[in-house]
Amino acid sequence: MDLYRTDPEFAERFEHFVFDEVIKEENQQLDPSTRYMAILATLMGCGGVEAYREMLSQALENGITPIVAKEIVYQATDYLGYGRMLPFLNVTNEILTENGIELPLDGQATTTLENRLEKGIELQSEIFGEHMKEAWKTGHINRWLAANCFGDYYTRKGLDLSERELITFCFLMAQGGCESQLIAHAKGNMNMGNDKDFLIRVVSQCLPYIGYPRSLNAIACINKAVEK
Repeated sequence: MDLYRTDPEFAERFEHFVFDEVIKEENQQLDPSTRYMAILATLMGCGGVEAYREMLSQALENGITPIVAKEIVYQATDYLGYGRMLPFLNVTNEILTENGIELPLDGQATTTLENRLEKGIELQSEIFGEHMKEAWKTGHINRWLAANCFGDYYTRKGLDLSERELITFCFLMAQGGCESQLIAHAKGNMNMGNDKDFLIRVVSQCLPYIGYPRSLNAIACINKAVEK
């Protein structure tokens, strides 16, 4: 829909805010690829399917590869659930096909069904610390978390660990109600080199898409992670 035709006053102010203020704000900028990764993950987290459709087309023209786009969607499964992820996978496949990209893409898996738990535990420990080597033993859901979330998805090629922690932070920030996990993954980001200033820049660039309450909440969680 052409918002300049149907809602010209809104379109003028929103576009000015996003493209003349937010993107250009001093000390709050991100490189284009990082910005698009963060916004795509944020739109998934808040359920913004139509906005995601618009943004993915722009992202593919500005450095986001089809593999990166797919990896963001796949990883969302564990943070949003299949029910909320599936519409985004369908839109992604639709847009990639429209752009002449043959599916399926090259495989990115690096684990097997036999070693996914072991490899997932290794990555959890690398991101969050040595104590994670025993965390999977504390219950079946923690075992699933190690094998499925980290062993199936974090081990995949296409994104490095700092990028995977970035998009997880965005999934959690955008959906709200996940403060304890958001604090933990803010700390995980810092452990992977995504420091406080970087995460605040991420929040700033995503604010137009999730609003002020969840953005301010995310900054509070970042500050709590610094104290841990």
